[in-house]
Amino acid sequence: MIHGALFLVMGLATGTAGAVSLAPCPSSPNCVSTLATDSHAIAPIRYTSTRLEAMQRLLSVLRAIPRTTIIPSGDDSVRAEFRTRVFRFTDDAHFVFDDQSRTIHFRSASRVGYSDLGVNRRRMEGIRKAFDEFQASKKR
Repeated sequence: MIHGALFLVMGLATGTAGAVSLAPCPSSPNCVSTLATDSHAIAPIRYTSTRLEAMQRLLSVLRAIPRTTIIPSGDDSVRAEFRTRVFRFTDDAHFVFDDQSRTIHFRSASRVGYSDLGVNRRRMEGIRKAFDEFQASKKR
C-alpha cells in the first residue's frame, strides 16, 4: 500500500523545459494521474493565462471544495488534501504547472484502501470543469 508520504514525487527536469514527473499510480483503482497510460489516466487541465493567474484560479477552485486543506508548495505546484465527509478518509492531490505547454498535470490518490468508488476521478473532473468555466468567464 502506498501512503501519503509516497503519493507523489514531482520534479522538473533540469534543462528540459516542460518535463513533469509524477509517481505512478499503484495497481489499485483509487488513483488518477495525467501521466498514466492505463486505466488511471485522466486529462490534464489546460490554461491560457500566466502560471500565476492559473495558480490563483486553481486555488480559488480548491478553496470552494468542502473539507479541503491546501498545503504550502513551491512556485510551480499546489498540494491539497481532501477529506471524505462520512469516514474522514484523506485523498492527496498534487498539481504541477508546466509553463511550456500551459498545462496543469496532477495526481490524486487515496491514502488507504483499495477502491474509492471513483471519488478521485469525479473530484478531479469537477476541478477541471470549474477551472475551465472560470477561465471561460474571464474571456467574456
